[in-house]
Amino acid sequence: MLWRAFWSVLCLLGSAGLCSAAPDWPHWRGPTRNGVSDETNLPVRWSSEENVHWKVALPGRSGSTPVIWADRIFVTVTENDAIELWCVNRGTGDVIWKAPLGGGNRSSRKANMSTPSPVTDGESVWVLTGTGLLRRFDFSGKEIWLRNITGEYGRFGLNYAYGSSPLLFDDALYVQVLHGMRTDDSSYILRIDKGTGRTVWRVERPTDARRESPDSYTTPAIVRTGSGLELVVSGGDCVTGHDLATGNELWRANGLNPNQESDYRLVASPVVVGELVVVPSRVRPMLVVRAGGRGDVTTSRRLWSSDVGPDVPSPVSDGEYLYVIRDSGILYCFDVRTGAEIYSGRRLPSGTYSSSLVLADGKIYATNEDGVTSVVRAGPQFEILAENNLDDYTLSSPAISNGQIFLRTDFALWAIGQPR
Repeated sequence: MLWRAFWSVLCLLGSAGLCSAAPDWPHWRGPTRNGVSDETNLPVRWSSEENVHWKVALPGRSGSTPVIWADRIFVTVTENDAIELWCVNRGTGDVIWKAPLGGGNRSSRKANMSTPSPVTDGESVWVLTGTGLLRRFDFSGKEIWLRNITGEYGRFGLNYAYGSSPLLFDDALYVQVLHGMRTDDSSYILRIDKGTGRTVWRVERPTDARRESPDSYTTPAIVRTGSGLELVVSGGDCVTGHDLATGNELWRANGLNPNQESDYRLVASPVVVGELVVVPSRVRPMLVVRAGGRGDVTTSRRLWSSDVGPDVPSPVSDGEYLYVIRDSGILYCFDVRTGAEIYSGRRLPSGTYSSSLVLADGKIYATNEDGVTSVVRAGPQFEILAENNLDDYTLSSPAISNGQIFLRTDFALWAIGQPR
């Protein structure tokens, strides 16, 4: 299929480090960091009793997504005041170890202090909490180092709980702190050496956004252009591209808050498709820009925009089509390069959708907060293949590994389907 060929070519053409082995799900949006997997023969139908390999009880809510490497699953957990990282055996569902991540957990609407997802490279796992503590563990659960981001640079000043996940790329972690509602401190981006935990660079990211609009709960992305690799950061009414080595801003596209409203915080993360970057805002507009420019590229690199973008769920693309789900469960399909609507306004089961879309095996997986995952055929013809209900509150996005789908609900981690 076209989307599978697209991702294979992307890896073969020198995107080293942008793709990882298909059986793993090392980042909150998977091996391509875009919510796409090249796995096949995945489960299509399940329920709380059917096609469940195992189910692990969890003590409480989190919006973080489990990450997976080989036979290990890492998931953040909260219980009352405490935050923990659990390591689960992917074959049996047994909890191998638990590591404390500190206290101070609190709820902030849907989020809490465990919202950022962990990230792994197969040897270590890194986890950042909403309290600002960034830790590295080895696979045995031994803590290697600890950084107190808020202790060093000031408290997170977002209106709600900090929700950006660390981005792992090559030898570095990239952490964004874009805030302004509850602080006068500057927004900034960090590059942290993954081995030692030291800061390689810290750059401020100024904007003219006001009140709540500087706040961003998005996760950065990496794009490869003809000029090299760039870090993409969205929030504060704009999207910016940065040099990986220095953090210096290379380009900026404004226009994410065309009316300069005071409550335009961003939640859905940017999605990279080749050199294109899909940038959601607070529903409208959703911009598509071509990375690789220099300076103000608001007009020169903007390809198209739409007023039916998402608010919370991040979109997904197969390289030809862009799939967008609104919080209300309305699905849209666009030509990713032209913006032409392929289909629009197709309703999935009623409910609120906060999980980001995942695409694999020619199918789109869309999970709502009631724990219902719709399986939709990818491509220009809309077709719902199945609706699967776990009957438990869900904020986390699906993870795919080795023929199975892993879903984190309020009180359980579920392994759907049989492993290969």
